[in-house]
Amino acid sequence: MAYQALYRVWRPQTFLDVVGQEHVTKTLQNALLQQKISHAYLFSGPRGTGKTSAAKILAKAVNCEHAPVAEPCNECAACKGITNGSIPDVIEIDAASNNGVEEIRDIRDKVKYAPNAVQYKVYIIDEVHMLSIGAFNALLKTLEEPPKHVIFILATTEPHKIPLTIISRCQRFDFKRITAQSIVGRMKVIVEETGIECDEKALKIIARAAEGGMRDALSLLDQAISFSQDQVTVEDALTVTGSVSQQFMNQLAMAIEEKNAASGLEALEELLFQGKDPVRFIEDFILFYRDMLLFKAAPNLEESMERVLIDDDFRRMAEKTETDHIYQLIDILNKAQQEMRWTNHPRIFLEVAIVKLCQMEKKKENHPQTADVEPLLMRIEQLEKQLQELKSTGSVVAHEPAAAVQKSAHRSSRKGFQAPVGKINEVLKQATKTDLNQLKSRWGEMLSRLLKSHSALLNEAEPIAASANTFIIKFKHEIHCQMAMENGRFLEAVSQAFQDMLGKRLSILGVPEDQWQAIRENFLNSHHSHEGDDGEHETSPASENTHIAEAKKLFGAEFIEVIE
Repeated sequence: MAYQALYRVWRPQTFLDVVGQEHVTKTLQNALLQQKISHAYLFSGPRGTGKTSAAKILAKAVNCEHAPVAEPCNECAACKGITNGSIPDVIEIDAASNNGVEEIRDIRDKVKYAPNAVQYKVYIIDEVHMLSIGAFNALLKTLEEPPKHVIFILATTEPHKIPLTIISRCQRFDFKRITAQSIVGRMKVIVEETGIECDEKALKIIARAAEGGMRDALSLLDQAISFSQDQVTVEDALTVTGSVSQQFMNQLAMAIEEKNAASGLEALEELLFQGKDPVRFIEDFILFYRDMLLFKAAPNLEESMERVLIDDDFRRMAEKTETDHIYQLIDILNKAQQEMRWTNHPRIFLEVAIVKLCQMEKKKENHPQTADVEPLLMRIEQLEKQLQELKSTGSVVAHEPAAAVQKSAHRSSRKGFQAPVGKINEVLKQATKTDLNQLKSRWGEMLSRLLKSHSALLNEAEPIAASANTFIIKFKHEIHCQMAMENGRFLEAVSQAFQDMLGKRLSILGVPEDQWQAIRENFLNSHHSHEGDDGEHETSPASENTHIAEAKKLFGAEFIEVIE
């Protein structure tokens, strides 16, 4: 007999052989024993996870001569006939090549005929998502109310492409990716039965390269067996899968940690000389650091590792590498991978990335704002000490003159935003309630014209005074005021918005709320006490009323409380 591939020879013949899909096989076995067989099933999941195999096992189980049974006996004529394909009542259809309306109409016409050799006529439609819309519509009625002797089993890798009207008429079972541990266990059984010697680490490499598909794993194992001499070794598995050895990964990671660019480039040169694909390698290297990050966060989740086999070298490397540094490494490698997809010379980008990794400086663990906060805290602490000394002596500190203290305080106060008091006073002298009301009435419209980043600066701000060509904005927080007044694009956008609405260009002044209280009080006091050049300081009631009216005109009635 001609040679058959391993995945064909070892195709599961019972539900017990279907690896990693216990949630599906257990449900189907219970339904078989309780004789609660549905008329239609939908098996969905990634490739090589056992969908078609489970469908054929189910077809054998419902038609087994010993039914009801949880497993087909594989000994009776019905089981053997379905296995070798000699029974015409189990029809397997490839929807990729039979996706037209005529094929489905042919099925619809034939389902009414009773089965010839077994109890149920079973239609297994593989890759059912490839059917056309017309074919799905032709299948609807038959799928909803088929004859009692017909069972439909639909299999697909892309269930989102199937109409909901089809899905709702089926019992749906989602097959999941098979874990690497389960794949290794199954391959161990196969190599033991076939008498092939195989390194367990090689099986793990093959299992991880299969990405959750048993058929892919057995195909790679078949290829590795053909490639090897007497025993399948780790090197054989790495060659067949195109993967990079764990030892090489550790060596390159060590060169990056030690900032040894020469060693890193030398290792990379050796790798590329062996014919490894640069694009495949950088993907493996990203997954290497991803696995390292997972290992540092949760050492027990070994099954979640994509490329790494945890050994002593890897543990030492993980202990030496800080988490923030891993984030940086993955970020640089990810950018290099994106650039390599659009170039004819991926090797150059890979070499540049390795050099960049070796020369990269680690970020400091301190928060970016810490450097700005620490000098301020030190200054506050220093001022508190000076205050305590002043309180204890009742006079100026002996070792520091008063002028120096005032100068220091003045210098520290200038670190924040200082409102332009002179310009604000000039605006207040010319400000009118009419100009301010006109501004407030169009304020919401102005905000809607700004970018979100610009309007966000004005969330807790409002206009408080306006003249013919300038207006003042009061900000609740000093930092927002500083950000707005130092942002040229913001100032230009606000001015342009008002020019479009009012037909005139306005200048903008900003003031924090805590500074505004003092500015407006000083302004009113200076205008309230100003009498002329005769030197008198008494104020007549009429004059006082005039100033109060002026204050109301500028700031509203609430300002009277400030004067009082």
